[in-house]
Amino acid sequence: MAVNSSTPPLHRSLHSRSPLVFFNRTGPGFFTHPPNPRLVSVRSHSQNSAPDGSGSKRSLSLEDSQTSIGSSSSAIDFLTLCHRLKTTKRKGWINNGIKGPESIADHMYRMALMALIAADLPSGLNRERCIKIAIVHDIAEAIVGDITPSDGVPKEEKSRMEQAALNEMCKVLGGGMRAEEIKELWQEYENNSSLEANLVKDFDKVELILQALEYETQHGKMLDEFFLSTAGKFQTEIGKSWAAEIISRRKSKFGKQA
Repeated sequence: MAVNSSTPPLHRSLHSRSPLVFFNRTGPGFFTHPPNPRLVSVRSHSQNSAPDGSGSKRSLSLEDSQTSIGSSSSAIDFLTLCHRLKTTKRKGWINNGIKGPESIADHMYRMALMALIAADLPSGLNRERCIKIAIVHDIAEAIVGDITPSDGVPKEEKSRMEQAALNEMCKVLGGGMRAEEIKELWQEYENNSSLEANLVKDFDKVELILQALEYETQHGKMLDEFFLSTAGKFQTEIGKSWAAEIISRRKSKFGKQA
């Protein structure tokens, strides 16, 4: 969240069996418990009677069982780590005295909805990819938290920290095709390297100012900095149009204050 803010580090610890990575907010670096997938050696048989009732048609090998169990364990470890996205509040709102502000996951979810409902997408733009990018673009914040300019972390260092966190999260997931896709989607957004990334970058700002307007209405305080920090930075016609609608509603509501 590109606003000036600061918040204390998370101290929530997750179940000790999970190969999770913990970020030390008091200084750079990660503290890693090396992944140690728990593959339970269980022989599993799937018995379906043949048409003549003579017995089993198929059985799973030990290797198949171990792969399935290991995959399930890694998936739940990864999802448990992602729980932090639901509980970590966005710092810009905290610094502005907003009580009970949105979480990182709240922000990403509404961005994904934007990608789902947007009409008149440019030719060649992949809606499904936009939804995926929206879902993963802040995923590394499950470890590093919501780093903002006021934290004094240079942009290059922030990107490095988030990349390292993402790599660790993908290790927790167990690697493979899904992990590689998450890395690719995150990097595409980070580099703003596609039409889809351009649009999701705009949705990030649109969601920010829409949330700001909602908090202004709810709390009766002006949050100008969020509108000023995003002004003139929209790349797509959809982003510009939606932002203009939000700003128009804000001016109608608050008049000269806006």
